[in-house]
Amino acid sequence: MKIETGDRIFFLGIGGIGMSALARYARMQGALVSGYDRTASEITDELLAEGIQIIFEDNPELLPDQLDLVVYTPAIPTDNRLLAEVKKLNIHLLKRSQLLGALSESEYTIAIAGTHGKTSITALTAWLLHQAGIKVTAFIGGIAKNFNSNLVLNKRPDVLIVEADEFDRSFLYLRADMAVISAIEADHLDIYGDASYLQDAFQEFACRMPKNGFLILQEDQKLDCEVHLVRYGFSERSAVRAQNIVVMPDGQHFDIIFPDDTSIRALLPLAGKHNLSNALAAASVAWINLVTPEMIVAGLASFKGIKRRFDIRVQQKHFYVDDYAHHPTEINACLQAVRSLFPEKKITAVFQPHLYSRTRDFMGDFARSLEAVDDLILLDIYPARELPIPGVSSENLLQMINLTDKQLARKDQLLEIIDQKRPEVLVTMGAGDIDRFVNPLEKMIGQW
Repeated sequence: MKIETGDRIFFLGIGGIGMSALARYARMQGALVSGYDRTASEITDELLAEGIQIIFEDNPELLPDQLDLVVYTPAIPTDNRLLAEVKKLNIHLLKRSQLLGALSESEYTIAIAGTHGKTSITALTAWLLHQAGIKVTAFIGGIAKNFNSNLVLNKRPDVLIVEADEFDRSFLYLRADMAVISAIEADHLDIYGDASYLQDAFQEFACRMPKNGFLILQEDQKLDCEVHLVRYGFSERSAVRAQNIVVMPDGQHFDIIFPDDTSIRALLPLAGKHNLSNALAAASVAWINLVTPEMIVAGLASFKGIKRRFDIRVQQKHFYVDDYAHHPTEINACLQAVRSLFPEKKITAVFQPHLYSRTRDFMGDFARSLEAVDDLILLDIYPARELPIPGVSSENLLQMINLTDKQLARKDQLLEIIDQKRPEVLVTMGAGDIDRFVNPLEKMIGQW
């Protein structure tokens, strides 16, 4: 399937990071693009400025006439009236993942998967290949600062890079020639029920590649497919690995070793061992695609990061970093990175749990992860697509956290609380609407 000039396409949930990239892609292909989202945001403001019409009311009467295709995200609730109307009118309807899958059928595709790290690896991979002169089209699950966008577009790409989402088994629609899997850890149990079924889905995803495909696998993961396998990590088990790591104010300095035993000194201007692992994954993809070690090192050194992925917003008298972390493992990685930068300072964190089901499934793990901070501010659970679950609340989570300095806060109290505390080191974490506070916090902290 290809999107053609004049196609009339409507995106349900257009303000999402993945949906907005597809909407931009369709518009740049000449399609007439419009969409719906529940609330206005920075992304919808940008799309409106780009000439894309958006409605914010779930009213079927506002649907454009004569649509050729409607694309929707699984985050759209089943009782959405616009979705019901589209089905009633028998308009061609695709999930976001189905459209991405259709696009992957006609391009050489690199799919980046994993329960953690896939956005960073996707952005890093796109940057390394782009810097090497390879024509890239990339769909990124965040705003890559080097591109200032979640979309990298070439009319005739050499390669399509896609962030492959395991939620709702979406990545099984993709046809990949090369795949990265960074982590397979229990998550989305509202979909999979049991972690073993999540493992099975990753196995199926990897084994859908042709036998001449490449699987780039983090060294601790276990999968068995008849494809070319390249492991990356920090031990001798990995063909692409980092050694002699030194953390300095400008980033992490390390030796990167490639499968032919070439070794070269590199700099990654991002904190945290998890980011170094992500860089090794992207470097593995670049090496297989014949990018020279020297160009890989140059690309890593010039990588600026991604908004909401260990995103340093203030670095003056006070330090403020924002992160998308919404799983205990991601919280651990974020806080370990902060602690590596400030081993002696008091760390204040704001966390907004995402989904009742995830909070229920990992309540104890969340409590242990959040005990790594010195002062915790806990917001209410962001429900997204879910209804409340009895007994699952931020109040119950807070009671499990063994900290002296901890409190619940409403969103309308947050800025005042932070202004009163004036922490030396502040971290905001979560995948809900906590991102609405990033700019106000940055402005406020910069004035202290």
